[in-house]
Amino acid sequence: MHLRPVLASLPAYVPGRSVPGSVKLASNESPYPPLPHVLTRIAEAAANMNRYPDNGSAQLTATLAAHYGVDPGRVAVGCGSVSLCTQLVQAVADADDEVIYAWRSFEAYPIIAAVSGASSIQVPLRDYVHDLDAMAERITGKTRLIFVCNPNNPTGTAVTRDALLRFLSRVPEDVVVALDEAYREYVTDPEVVDGLTLLDAHPNLIVLRTFSKAYGLAGLRVGYAISSDPALATALRQTQVPFAVSSLAQAAAIASLEPEAERQLLDRVAGTVTERGRVQAELAAMGYPIPPSQSNFVWFDLGEQSTTWAAGCEERGVIVRAFAGHGVRVTISSPEENDRFLAAARALR
Repeated sequence: MHLRPVLASLPAYVPGRSVPGSVKLASNESPYPPLPHVLTRIAEAAANMNRYPDNGSAQLTATLAAHYGVDPGRVAVGCGSVSLCTQLVQAVADADDEVIYAWRSFEAYPIIAAVSGASSIQVPLRDYVHDLDAMAERITGKTRLIFVCNPNNPTGTAVTRDALLRFLSRVPEDVVVALDEAYREYVTDPEVVDGLTLLDAHPNLIVLRTFSKAYGLAGLRVGYAISSDPALATALRQTQVPFAVSSLAQAAAIASLEPEAERQLLDRVAGTVTERGRVQAELAAMGYPIPPSQSNFVWFDLGEQSTTWAAGCEERGVIVRAFAGHGVRVTISSPEENDRFLAAARALR
């Protein structure tokens, strides 16, 4: 049997673990279930699961286009934003081309690049934030795609509007910039720009978002991309695995975009943001080094102590996500679960 040599060195994606009886704060999930009317739509869609889903997600595409006031030709739907990241690399990068991204950032980026045959150019964070000047300096004639995860996973930090605009002005027009905004709904800092407002001025920009986080649909896997150039959205549709987005996912996403659902969503997001502020304040009072987060998680720069500290949390019934030698990421959850985590953090201090 012949397998591609790249598989031998391919980094593995490590999902957050679940341990029975413990609080799971190791994956960036919403603590809230789908809204009741969304569950109703899912049940209705399940009655027709003997049929293939709409391969083009036409109704969801039209709903997203109307929601954001863009042409449907600029919208592409995928099996979560991570799938759209994969499709984007496949669409723009050949073997030996280069993909630039910050590090640490979303763990899937190096996997996606390696599988496609492209070379990863990892640019270290500066003070936990994307060093956009350094990233711009790494652009070469082989660069095809740049990922900017904003807010960044796993640090929760975000780049400002001015910094992003300066960066975009330095990127050649034939290099695609993917603004990965999976956590956009949790942003409260007015200096952090909404990527969709930049599309008209930057034809090489594409914005990726998901229903997995704030919308509470992580288990259904549905995300979307909105591009400046319709050719990019077309390329994403061309590289999509057939029938990748289930009927249940499409129905749930459409229901989640209805006005009443949006209002309830904002209430839930506000609750998470309030808890984020409380958790950050208490951790800071304990003396933990916590960079300001604009997402639904917080980051601990614990270096070599990361794995040991995470194990200490697990002993106390709280599962967090350790990045060996770097830090620990902890998801913001309900007040009760956050209190259990804070008790563990206090005991480990």
